[in-house]
Amino acid sequence: MALYNLGTLGSTPIVQNDFHLDPSDLTDVFQFKITSGKNINLSLTDISAGDNADIRLFRDSNNNGVLDNFDRKVGLVSNQGSNHDEAINFKTSSGTFFAEVSPVSLASSGDLSYDLALSATEPSGTAVSASFSNLLPKEFVLGNLSADVTRTGNVNNQNTTDVYNFSLGSFEGVNLKLDGLSTDADMRLIRDINNNRIVDAGEEIARSTNGGITSELISNINQAGNYFLQVTEFSGATNYNLTLDHFTTTFA
Repeated sequence: MALYNLGTLGSTPIVQNDFHLDPSDLTDVFQFKITSGKNINLSLTDISAGDNADIRLFRDSNNNGVLDNFDRKVGLVSNQGSNHDEAINFKTSSGTFFAEVSPVSLASSGDLSYDLALSATEPSGTAVSASFSNLLPKEFVLGNLSADVTRTGNVNNQNTTDVYNFSLGSFEGVNLKLDGLSTDADMRLIRDINNNRIVDAGEEIARSTNGGITSELISNINQAGNYFLQVTEFSGATNYNLTLDHFTTTFA
């Protein structure tokens, strides 16, 4: 097991690219601290073709600086299957944590590669502008839209954010609606211009942050390209309905 101490995690993402697992080293553990209540965001991406890896998050519950069996009694896991992106978004108090990456299956080469990004952003329910994750895993891949799409989901303190990835072709557009809420949730739309899977300055296209259980709307998106849509908890657990209303246009 390889252990990497990342120090104190803050809002600026820490990126660990091109890490490898193989039969002689099957687990990477990344240790970090947060100094106040935050949303911990973990994004495991670019898992090598034919491989499958999961990510787990544990708290150093006995404060001994070691990921031991006592810590493993309670944790969170993302296990999407195949080499799909994995993500954990967790609202929690200060402490020391361990993010563990391990394979479920290895291709015949026995060498699994991956990228990992970590950040700790302001918790939901505080400043609206700071509540969104700044990481962009492809949790739910919708592909190129050619018709209306509807999805249901749930956001809560153990899953503060869901991220949808879709694209529009020329002469296509979409209206986005988030409703069916029992508590406040928000959404925002991003174009990852440099493809680094992080929300950089200038990449947010639009957001909707109405109060309470009022529906959220982002309308008339009609530029061809690849998009990420985040659905984020603001004031507690809620189910939601997400509608992507596809339309055709007479301009690209």
